[in-house]
Amino acid sequence: MDNLGTDVVVAGAGPTGLMLAHELALAGVDVVVLERLHERTGLSKALNVQPRTAEMLALRGLLDGVEERSYATVQDGHFAMIPVDYDGWDTRFPFQLGIPQAQVEEYLEERLATQGTKVIRGAEVIDFVQDKDSVSVRYRTDSGENRLDAKFLVGCDGSRSVVRKGLGVDFPGVDGEGFGVVADVLFDKTPDGAQKQWRTMRNIGQPTGATTFKGLIPLGEPGLYRFVYGDRASRPADIRSAISHDEVRQALLDSYGDSATVSEIRWASQFSDAARQAEHYRVGRVLLAGDAAHIHFPAGGQGLNLGVQDAMNLGWKLAATVRGWAGDDLLDTYEAERHPVGAQVLHNVAAQLGLTPRSHESRALRDFFAELTKLPEVNRYLAGMVSGLGIRYPTYGTAHPALGARLNDQDVATEAGPLRPSTLFHTGDFVLLTTTQAHVDAARAHSPRLTVQLVTDLPWPSTEAVLYRPDGYACWVAAPTR
Repeated sequence: MDNLGTDVVVAGAGPTGLMLAHELALAGVDVVVLERLHERTGLSKALNVQPRTAEMLALRGLLDGVEERSYATVQDGHFAMIPVDYDGWDTRFPFQLGIPQAQVEEYLEERLATQGTKVIRGAEVIDFVQDKDSVSVRYRTDSGENRLDAKFLVGCDGSRSVVRKGLGVDFPGVDGEGFGVVADVLFDKTPDGAQKQWRTMRNIGQPTGATTFKGLIPLGEPGLYRFVYGDRASRPADIRSAISHDEVRQALLDSYGDSATVSEIRWASQFSDAARQAEHYRVGRVLLAGDAAHIHFPAGGQGLNLGVQDAMNLGWKLAATVRGWAGDDLLDTYEAERHPVGAQVLHNVAAQLGLTPRSHESRALRDFFAELTKLPEVNRYLAGMVSGLGIRYPTYGTAHPALGARLNDQDVATEAGPLRPSTLFHTGDFVLLTTTQAHVDAARAHSPRLTVQLVTDLPWPSTEAVLYRPDGYACWVAAPTR
């Protein structure tokens, strides 16, 4: 058994694990990713990048590569399949990017390779032990068992996380009542009314009965669609059982009759409306992120995005701890900040499921709610919720409109001309925007891990400087001295 060493072991090479590894490598942290699968499956349950995730990818210079692989720009989101517009938010990305999860993973893994970061495939985590200084991870490959010693371990290994189970962390929640199926279907003849290009969530999906639903999303290839269907009141004996192509064909026939003909079903998978969240995201030197920390019904298209945003929050904090730039207590703020966000997503998903038209009363409630979404304030609130744009982290001390809020990536004025702030975050450092040379000099003397930009104006009155964390949230402001 080989005994190797690294700074951080990441279990799982999904979007969360790969994004976290990217953040760590950017800060000079030695990281190894262990992935149970020998190769990517190429299959994708998630299909979208929400506006806030697009903003975060832009902070690292990763968005261009994602956009190149995307096949659609979707101008709205949805809450319980009721469309909501993003226009009420001040963002450069008031839309979703249609991109299969597999393409996101492929791109992130390519970027990791350019940094020399190892993704060991066919490596299944067996167990681990930790003490006050390190974590020892035992994993299995085709060639036998190995052990990898590290300063920290992060479980990004999905809903059945070996890391979470090894920690003994409770995963409370509900098993759910129903199921859904996703299948990628190639039509010879598409159903009547199906969108040819994915541009909006309108008419993508709909209830088909008191508890049943269906939807079709075009996938960018002629005739290829994501078919989604299910029943919120019928749960199969084994939610993990395989779905046969005959079952999918029958569901298509039930949904669309003979108005559509199918030439190929490329894959199909079941999912449930279970909802669970880990009681803790950190135990000593072991942390959880993504589906290892929370699972929910895919209402609103929030899952992949929630995991990537976990990784952005954790990445700079874990890097600062490993590199000795901050004390160990900084890592506690990861759970303090992200656990409430995960809980809020589970809560809003439950609310969306509550709008299932099961009865006369629930149908009336759904109709009433749809009318409320036409109010700009309601639409903005819901859009901020499902997109991640509405996240604001708690701050302590001085009250200021910038504190805890995300960076507004609109051009700022400098002596050299307009500048897009996101370009300052590509190195993963803190970023200080200031209108005074004194703050520039003091900041550069204080920390080399800081990008400083002198600007001619800030959008808040009586503000001389704003300090942004590497994940793009303001954490300090300076008012003029008197």
